[in-house]
Amino acid sequence: MAAAAPRWKIPESVLVVIHTPAREVLLIERADTPGYWQSVTGSKDTEDEPLALTAAREVLEETGFDCRAGTPLAAGLRDWALVNVYDIYPRYLHRYAPGVTRNTEHLFGLCVPEAAIPTLSPREHTAWRWLPWREAADACFSPSNAEAILLLPEFAPS
Repeated sequence: MAAAAPRWKIPESVLVVIHTPAREVLLIERADTPGYWQSVTGSKDTEDEPLALTAAREVLEETGFDCRAGTPLAAGLRDWALVNVYDIYPRYLHRYAPGVTRNTEHLFGLCVPEAAIPTLSPREHTAWRWLPWREAADACFSPSNAEAILLLPEFAPS
């Protein structure tokens, strides 16, 4: 029996900045790289998966917060209509089809009523913390993630 073809990651993803009305931001620490803090991120599962669905799915998978359509948090999920295109970190290139070196990332925000305790997926993340937005930006390993958090006052005015 032939081996199944590899399932490559789709080089189109979301970044979801989870925050409170007071602009506290949730960061989660990567399991594969201790000390690397980030917002929720994740690739589309299929080429035709709507980005809002990708964002809600990744938030649920990575934090346990349910912002899918029809839930109380759904109204807090906002597409910021901003896109980052960046070189994929060399350590992650093996997850993508040969020749794929760049990713397109769509920015979203999720406003939650208060700083709640997330339920992490231990395969992906090992720790979490809520920080004031400027401190959260400083703590991110990814420059595009830090830049997104610094845009929070524009997208979530107090």
